Amino acid sequence: MDKIRTFLLGLPRRHKRLLQVTTDAALVWLALWLAFIVRLGIDDMYNPIKVHFWLFVCAPVIAIPLFIRFGMYRAVMRYFGNDALIAIIKAVSLSSLLLAVVLYWYSNHEAVVPRSIIFNYWWLSLVIIGGLRLFLRQYFMGDWFTAAQHVPFASRNDGMTKVAIYGAGVAGNQLVAALRMGRSMRPVAFVDDDASIADRSISGLHVYKPKHIQQMIDTTGAQEILLALPSSTRARRREILNVLEGFPLHVRSVPNFTDLASGRVKVDDIQEVDIADLLGRDAVPAQSDLLARCITGKVVLVTGAGGSIGSELCRQIFSLGAKTLLLFDHSEFSLYNILSELEQRASRESISVRLLPILGTIRDQGKLLDVMKTWRVDTVYHAAAYKHVPMVEHNIAEGVLNNIIGTLNTSQAALQAGVANFVLISTDKAVRPTNVMGSTKRFAELILQALSREQAPVLVGDTAKVSRVNKTRFTMVRFGNVLGSSGSVIPLFHKQIKSGGPLTVTHPKITRYFMTIPEAAQLVIQAGSMGQGGDVFVLDMGEPVRIVELAEKMIHLSGLSVRSERNLQGDISIEFTGLRPGEKLYEELLIGDNVVETKHPMIMSANEDFVPWDVLKARLAELLSAVDEDDYSRVRKLLRETVFGYSPDGEIVDWIYQQRRLEP
Repeated sequence: MDKIRTFLLGLPRRHKRLLQVTTDAALVWLALWLAFIVRLGIDDMYNPIKVHFWLFVCAPVIAIPLFIRFGMYRAVMRYFGNDALIAIIKAVSLSSLLLAVVLYWYSNHEAVVPRSIIFNYWWLSLVIIGGLRLFLRQYFMGDWFTAAQHVPFASRNDGMTKVAIYGAGVAGNQLVAALRMGRSMRPVAFVDDDASIADRSISGLHVYKPKHIQQMIDTTGAQEILLALPSSTRARRREILNVLEGFPLHVRSVPNFTDLASGRVKVDDIQEVDIADLLGRDAVPAQSDLLARCITGKVVLVTGAGGSIGSELCRQIFSLGAKTLLLFDHSEFSLYNILSELEQRASRESISVRLLPILGTIRDQGKLLDVMKTWRVDTVYHAAAYKHVPMVEHNIAEGVLNNIIGTLNTSQAALQAGVANFVLISTDKAVRPTNVMGSTKRFAELILQALSREQAPVLVGDTAKVSRVNKTRFTMVRFGNVLGSSGSVIPLFHKQIKSGGPLTVTHPKITRYFMTIPEAAQLVIQAGSMGQGGDVFVLDMGEPVRIVELAEKMIHLSGLSVRSERNLQGDISIEFTGLRPGEKLYEELLIGDNVVETKHPMIMSANEDFVPWDVLKARLAELLSAVDEDDYSRVRKLLRETVFGYSPDGEIVDWIYQQRRLEP
């Protein structure tokens, strides 16, 4: 059977159509012959083909052109659906009507044709022609026993993973059809909240209520459950995930409604549960005027364009209709990836945004200034930074040069080039930091705060001491961890679960704020449009999440159990490795209590202390001198004097400097 199916599927399209036409002609004859038999009975003395041969010639001559006209041979048999059935009904009905006209215009009085023959011919044609196509659809799909789990003695084990579908709507039914075509998973049941369809059968699958999930597992042997709820809110998905967490099922989902509508993915692109669903917070609709203010029709530069936040900023700036988008990054590979993605979108969606990839480092102020002046940049989003806490903790010189001096270079270049808007992407780790990364990011904030208060500052490194007119509006946006970023714990947990564990968590009480990358980038754009200059905006990150609870949920939703002292037979254990250098148990978003609401419910404005520009310039000169001399004790002293609340929790050590000290 499989060989025949493969042979038929492999035929050229022309041969398939010829085979269909020939078969339909034979079926029309069969339907007409059966119409006589049903009306007159079986009589050896009466042969309808011999007596009414002309009628058997007219029937396919009338029917086949109509079948062609109604597109019956354009339908792909494997995807045969309701539209094709309606086309068959229309074509058969019209051909029967025309055959009736021919019959009564040219009837032979010596061989009368009963009028009921036409009615019999009509319904028999529908049954035979439509039925054959439905039969072939199931044949080519290879799914003969769609509802075998409900048929006594018909159950079978074909080695495919048995899955239940949560959601019996349009997406759920499309997913069932796709899975039956793919033959890698066997759908065995629906689960749906709608009481009106509970205990009914849809697409041959029994529909269970959520409270009967255990019964469904026992009856069908389901191993996974797929969420077919692309348009549901995150809050609703979180409720469902909380229910499913208690069952031994691997939970996955189809993409969300936005991805489906954009065409980036299909219904059958099954993926792991989006961790954002575990947080359960729905994004607040964006305010279009704030999104467009600094972007639409303007020249926009994004530093760190290949990073997690930078690349998402580029995607959204691209969608918002920037005139020119300059992608600035020191990583050739990262820059190539985001450029290729945006170029493909531009071709697919006919978007006319000029894309300019620029390889360079934010340590080169001269190049930054050349770029901004040459392209007359209107808005800069400064996302380039080193953000990995343990990494920066022992590469202090690089952290200072990239995060502090890089921000200094970029902001001074923007001021010299007359850039209208400058937005710094900051972090919650800048608040009372215990690590070098957080202190350098807070220092970067201080640079912008100081510059924004100067009408005509003398820039660092300007030996001529020329005052520059400041036309740039500097703002900072501070937020916590983003899901799926290069330093996020989520990808690490996924990798550890696939390898069988254990999941490593630094401390049982450690918590973090989380937000999705698209939501964070969208809020950054809106916040950057609101400030007057020197503003520190703080994003509403919701409630902090305990990392150990997140790890447990991810294990449970993978269909596994947590191995612990109370459950020694569990699948995956969680190990606590201890806080890493510079790591805090709890992150904060505000240094003080001076925070006010803005016109956006998810964005707050913080009134933070600042250091005057002249004082900060002196500190920057000392800091650069200390780094050049590898004097990291002095670096720590300067950071502590400048950054309020900076309290390193251990000895400050740069790996290169330490090795130099050890060498004879």
